[in-house]
Amino acid sequence: MLMPHPAMLRRLVDEYETLMAHEGGGEEDRSRRDLRAQDLAYTLCVSTGTREVGQALETARRLLAAAPDPVVPVKRRVITSDVKEHAAERPAAIG
Repeated sequence: MLMPHPAMLRRLVDEYETLMAHEGGGEEDRSRRDLRAQDLAYTLCVSTGTREVGQALETARRLLAAAPDPVVPVKRRVITSDVKEHAAERPAAIG
């Protein structure tokens, strides 16, 4: 079985647990949270090779506990200077 990256796994577990702990909001908010929770549950199951979200969470926690280094969630960040630099490297559109 492929092993998920601990930082990605930590982010999935944290987001899933946050959604499950959140209460309130309107019907649209609950519906959106439910859909996101289903997506996260599916991804956790696929990532851990399980079929039930409870098993996926247990497996994820076990894998995270066995991770060699403390896991810090991955945050995506775009640096404006990098975007401008890469945009300048692109060839001009042929028109």
